[in-house]
Amino acid sequence: MPKKLIKKYMPSPESIKEHKHLTFLGDKLHDPNLWHLNRRSVAAALAVGLFVAWIPTPGQMVIAAVFALYFRANLPISVALVWVTNPLTMPPMFYFAYRIGLWTLNQPSPAADFEFSIESVTTGLSDIGGPFLIGCLILGIASSVIGYFGMRLFWRWHVVKQWRARSER
Repeated sequence: MPKKLIKKYMPSPESIKEHKHLTFLGDKLHDPNLWHLNRRSVAAALAVGLFVAWIPTPGQMVIAAVFALYFRANLPISVALVWVTNPLTMPPMFYFAYRIGLWTLNQPSPAADFEFSIESVTTGLSDIGGPFLIGCLILGIASSVIGYFGMRLFWRWHVVKQWRARSER
């Protein structure tokens, strides 16, 4: 069952409640629904974590914790999934988001004769900001929807497989 695998690697509720960046949430962390492993809470945690992973800002773990509280998703999974964007994966992911934003806004690619200087970087940031943020929003929504329904289907498939195996025994 996916529940046993997830529990094996999940930190304890006490260690999460004592985390220095999550103490501002106070007693809200004592809600037992934030720690349950069931199909709904894990699927919601995947949706929250994958959406927040596409937010290009520091403090993604805190944002994921707040969203997990609001949506009553599994807190440790939500917070852990933001590490999909790490220093190794950020450049290709965010470049892909930028390209998706350019495609969505039907804008041409920037000129290939780009010179690296302070002036060109500051003017370039204003040009890439819109497509980049639109791309991040689109990919955040898409990955959270795919993660949510994908986990619900996988969980259901796994349970049905175990039922069949038990009935065959």
